[in-house]
Parts: sequence; structure tokens; C-alpha cells
Amino acid sequence: MDVHLKEVDKVEILTLQDNFIDIAAHDGTAIVQRAEPEDARGSRVSILAEHGFSAVVSLTAGGQTRKALFDFGFSETGALQNARTLGVDLAGIEAMVLSHGHMDHHGGLPAFVESLHGKGIELLLHPAAFRGSRYLKLSEERRLRLPSPDRDRLEKAGVRVVPSRTPRSFLGDTLLFLGEVPKRTEFEKGMLKARYEEGGMEKFDPVEDDSAIVAHVKGRGLVVLSGCAHSGIVNTVTYARQVTGVDPVFAVMGGFHLTGADFEPIIGRTTEALKAFNPRYLVPTHCTGRKASMHIEREMPEKFLLNMSGTRMVFAA
Repeated sequence: MDVHLKEVDKVEILTLQDNFIDIAAHDGTAIVQRAEPEDARGSRVSILAEHGFSAVVSLTAGGQTRKALFDFGFSETGALQNARTLGVDLAGIEAMVLSHGHMDHHGGLPAFVESLHGKGIELLLHPAAFRGSRYLKLSEERRLRLPSPDRDRLEKAGVRVVPSRTPRSFLGDTLLFLGEVPKRTEFEKGMLKARYEEGGMEKFDPVEDDSAIVAHVKGRGLVVLSGCAHSGIVNTVTYARQVTGVDPVFAVMGGFHLTGADFEPIIGRTTEALKAFNPRYLVPTHCTGRKASMHIEREMPEKFLLNMSGTRMVFAA
């Protein structure tokens, strides 16, 4: 299954929300551009970090730049506040993508929709993102609810919801939504405690709505951006290569969901599989976890890039 994905000259990923911030890092490069501790007027500013993810993805080809908003953060206004602090022009956003239906990725969606003032803006997602009655079953007595986005509210606000289980290109075929990612590795088993209720019955939630977006940088290869990679980051990159027909991997960025006791046992195997892709850069974010991020950095120090809220990653031809 090959999907036509046009090459671009540059991909910029500006993180509006991530779990980490160090405004005093001062370790920026041409590739890793940190948020400044003051705005254009000289006022002192900071950037909010929350357990969530949101990013503006800009693609430049032939002198034209197009932008999409990928995920929306946890709280109602956290990622949006960061966008304003960073001076992001939301009017330039042409499309939106939701990686999956967990609230640390859609919590700020209504506020962004209101700020965009755009009737008819597309929101790409997997249809299972709207699955109701989701929760984590921590024990027989304890459940952690996982509210899904409200489709009716979004459509009443003028959003064109575009559900897709299959890969779908957009922004003039410069960006690809992967749709449902096949789970093929033996070790990436998803969220073992994820459940939902249907017809009064408790069922295992495979979180099949988990997806990613992909771009192709000319002469460098694929840039793969995941939200949480509940389908497995190795499965995700493998599928991106299969769908696009492009083997070289330039950068893998996003949440790899390797934090916590259920996932730490597969940190080593995941890292070895990522090595086999031979990406130029690895940028773990959000739910990857401290232990996994440190392990990846130790194993591939020349490839590892530290992300945080307010950071712009620039992947250019």
C-alpha cells in the first residue's frame, strides 16, 4: 500500500506542550531552537509544562509553508497559552490532527477551535477516538476515567471531522495521517490496563485510534511524529515506511509510552529496534518516561535530541 507523499524542503515542529521545561537551558542549535525567557517587548515569560502534548507542524516546499496543529494538550488552555506566549499565528493553521482520544491530547481542543475562528477546518482522527466509557483499570476497586472528545460540540463549532482508519494525505500531499497502525511486533502489546464499557460489558481497549503523522524531507527520509505510540513506536515507524515506500528515516519524534512498570521491561527491545531503523535523530517526548529517555540517550547519544515545551525542532534537506 503506497501513498503518494510529496517531498518537502523542511519540517519544523514547534512543541506547544510537553511534560518538561527548562527555560534556562540555553542549549539551542540550528536544529534545536529553545523558547526565549522574554518576549519581543522584553517582558519576562515562561512556558507551561503539563502531562500532555501539542505541536504546530510546518512544512516548507518550493518556498511555500503550510501548517497543521497536531494534538492539543491536557488542560483547557495550557497549550493555547504557550502558543500565545510564543507568538504563534494561529490564523495560518490549515488543518488539525488528533493522534488518539485520550484527554492529555484533546483537552485543549475546544479552546483552540474557538481561537481559530475557522468554520470548516478539518480535524483528522481515527473514528475510535470518540469511543466512550474509557478508563484505566488500576485495580478491581480503582478506575481512572479517560474522557473522549465531544464530536457534537466540535461539529457545532464548525469543525469538519474527518475520521479515517486508513492512511490519508493532506496539506497538498505534504503530510500523511497514518490511520490505524497494525500491531506486528511481539513486544509492543499496548496499554494492558486499558478498558472500556460497551453494552454493560467490560472490554479490553486496544486503543486502535492511536496514530501518527509523517513527512518526507528531500534527500533525508521520513519524519515520524507520534502522540503516545500506544500502537508501539516500532510498529508506527514500520508502517510509515510501508505506506510511503520510503525506507530512510530522518527523525522519530513523539511519545513512545515506555514509562511505568508495564512498559519499562520493553525499553531495551524498543531501543534496539529503533537503532535498526538508523534514524538521524530521535526525539522522545511526553509519555516516553525518564528511564527510557535516559536509556535511549546513553545508547544513541549522537542521535538523541532533548525536547521540551516551547522548543522548535528543524529538520531540513
